[in-house]
Amino acid sequence: MIPIQIIRENPDLVVERLLVKNFKADEIVKNIIDIDSRRRSTQNKTDSTQNEINTISREIGNLYKAGKADEANSLKEKTSVLKEDIKKLNQELSELENEQNELLVSLPNIPHSSVKKGNGADDNEIIFQKGDIDTPDWFVPHWDLAVKHNLIDFETGTKITGAGFPVYTDKGAKLQRALINYFLDKATENGYLEVQVPYMVNEESAYATGQLPDKDGQMYHATVDNFYLIPTAEVPVTNIYRNMILNADEMPIKNCAYSACFRREAGSYGKDVRGLNRLHQFDKVEIVQIANPEKSYEVLEEMRNYVASIIEELELPYRILRLCGGDISFTSALTYDFEVYSKAQKRWLEVSSVSNFESFQTNRLKLRFRNAEGKTELCHSLNGSALALP
Repeated sequence: MIPIQIIRENPDLVVERLLVKNFKADEIVKNIIDIDSRRRSTQNKTDSTQNEINTISREIGNLYKAGKADEANSLKEKTSVLKEDIKKLNQELSELENEQNELLVSLPNIPHSSVKKGNGADDNEIIFQKGDIDTPDWFVPHWDLAVKHNLIDFETGTKITGAGFPVYTDKGAKLQRALINYFLDKATENGYLEVQVPYMVNEESAYATGQLPDKDGQMYHATVDNFYLIPTAEVPVTNIYRNMILNADEMPIKNCAYSACFRREAGSYGKDVRGLNRLHQFDKVEIVQIANPEKSYEVLEEMRNYVASIIEELELPYRILRLCGGDISFTSALTYDFEVYSKAQKRWLEVSSVSNFESFQTNRLKLRFRNAEGKTELCHSLNGSALALP
């Protein structure tokens, strides 16, 4: 959620930059500023009335001590009227805050200045590419190899649950386990603290990292308990720090976590969902950092280089893309996608996204730190896949 002070101080810039994400925000921003003005005015009236009540209460106490009960009782009647005024003002304030918040959560994050306008994936900028992508005619797609060598049983997974929930068998299962351990070990060697987190989160956690309300229809929802199955370990890991105030010297905080990930992928169809492409349940190791705003883009480059090092160790042909405004996520300010080349499918497939959310998530999380002056300000949050297994 964009901090209100940014919108208040730079409304034209917010509108201009959100157009890069193909999001027309002029009316919403105008309404937010109008509501914010009324909210601040109401808050001032509330504070003024409360101060008046406090002053009169002290005066009443002094009058009683002085034996002037009649004057004290007269003032008590006035405080009763003022207290009714406070109730009405608080109700009005609550309504304005709710109205403002509904508009604020509808705005995507402001993209970084390096993010270019574009309509979709075809407009992303390739900033690095390495490896051989020549494809011999005899290459066989992974879904055929998986059946031939008894690595993955797609049909049984469909029987047990549905399409997009494969069963890994024998060496296929061992490969999954080995990759998970490899990715976790690499992360901890690079200073990330491993955590094991729940696979379901409550509504507040999903809201805090920006999955709700934006991706409500893409998440599996356990309605009886109002829990959501996580689409990525980013959600529970980042929420570890919700409602916290850190010291500046604690940052950057570096966590890694393995989890299964659950995504409805509504609307996916055709050849792009065959085999391990676009599963509803898949395994991933996630890296998350909480950083000082002054250093978060240095941290982003460090994370980008780290993910690249893993892919290079695996000796896979890959490329790095800077996502354009039309392809970047609702919550991200800047995202690098990593894609490896599938020679059998003859196309590039995403294996990681590394993103800086700046203060968009931490504003919802109420995650702050004390700066050198002792004042609190919002941290920046970043995360990346390191890596997604399919």
